[in-house]
Amino acid sequence: MAKKIPDLIANERTGTGKGAARQARRAGLVPGVVYGGSADPLPITIPYNRLFKMLKSGGFLSTLFNLKVEGHDDVRVVCRDVQRDVVKDLPTHLDLLRLHRDSRIDMAIHVEFINEEECVGLAKGGVLTIVRPEVELNVLAGDIPDHITVDLAGLDVGDTITISSITLPEGVTPTITDRDFVIANVQAPTVAVEEEEDATEEGVEGEEGVEGEEAGAEEGGEE
Repeated sequence: MAKKIPDLIANERTGTGKGAARQARRAGLVPGVVYGGSADPLPITIPYNRLFKMLKSGGFLSTLFNLKVEGHDDVRVVCRDVQRDVVKDLPTHLDLLRLHRDSRIDMAIHVEFINEEECVGLAKGGVLTIVRPEVELNVLAGDIPDHITVDLAGLDVGDTITISSITLPEGVTPTITDRDFVIANVQAPTVAVEEEEDATEEGVEGEEGVEGEEAGAEEGGEE
């Protein structure tokens, strides 16, 4: 299922350079630039409050946007960098890359887990440990999947889900190809492990107590 492409509304920025950028920030705007493709770089501004809200909601750097700038044709873009204030960690500048529908790009795609109720390991009290909630994949700009799916049905304690065990959408490939990396695994119940450790410690203490009693009995016999 492809993502619905959200609009990113911006204004063309008049003037370039540090002075114009500072002026934009004083006006409550975040300066940026759109580059790539066959067109010239386009300086833009986005209202600070709008951009901050989008950044806070997450996934901004992995989202394909339909950029709308008055006086220019709509174009699909992805954010390639958000510069932030070193002290306040607030956005001060952003770079947007133009894309065509048939362009390929590396994107972080969300991993969705289904059929937890049919997972044997979880029914036994096991724990699903998610190693990668997102996976970087190479995708077509015009057909970015909303997520990839991991089916937990039938998995038992000790089972591991790797990228090769997931059926990826057509045309989608992992950016890491030199190893079969782990997405998640079903681990043994934490409580059971702790109980075993407690039982072991109690056994050791019990053995030490018996040894102490035996030693005391021997000393009493000698007297």
